[in-house]
Amino acid sequence: MKWSEFFTSSVGKKLVMALTGLFLISFLVVHVGLNACIWANDSGEMFNKAAHFMGDTVVIRIMEIGLFVGFLIHIIQGYVLEAKNLARRGKGYKINLANRGSKWYSRTMGLLGTLLLLFLIMHINHFWIHSRLGNLASIQPLGDVVYSSNPNKPYHNLYALMITTFSGNAPVVVLYVVGCISLAYHLMHGFQSAFRTLGVHNKKYIGLIKAAGAAFSILVPLAFAMMPVSIYMGWVE
Repeated sequence: MKWSEFFTSSVGKKLVMALTGLFLISFLVVHVGLNACIWANDSGEMFNKAAHFMGDTVVIRIMEIGLFVGFLIHIIQGYVLEAKNLARRGKGYKINLANRGSKWYSRTMGLLGTLLLLFLIMHINHFWIHSRLGNLASIQPLGDVVYSSNPNKPYHNLYALMITTFSGNAPVVVLYVVGCISLAYHLMHGFQSAFRTLGVHNKKYIGLIKAAGAAFSILVPLAFAMMPVSIYMGWVE
């Protein structure tokens, strides 16, 4: 079988979904770690410096392109697989097993993925466009900020952008929380499913992967959700 035929086959598409999914999971680890710097209680200095490093390092910028490609491939393949699954379900089953056959979130990955896509578009519009393509100085009271540790080095005040985006803006905070809940359920199935696709079927390891996946699927989205909530509640200023 040719490589082109393999990656257009059902097995090949699932493999692509697994690999891109794990790549995006690794991105979430970096992203949540960086964003957690807002809780350093230093008026955003650690967060702005970390964000500057991510945006000013050539290797990171190249990886950012790979990240967008990974998102695009994962989304397209996800919809292709969902369309095939819906076509199969359209034939119907004599017995509806409901959650005895599979969890509801494993049967609604297409819907959860669509909610995440809408959330991603909103998130890019709120932050990435301004930090990479826009002019923060045009958004009052934003602009560059200088710290005493390096007075000759200006940093984009992305911390202030976060404060401006979430402070007193309940609808946006609610949408972010809904997006994080969708992410949690999407990961709950996708995490262990990716390893199964890669050939991990041993009961011992599957048990560990399920436990790690459940912990990751709860803790990471919870941390993301608590960021806008913390700013809205005034716990971070």
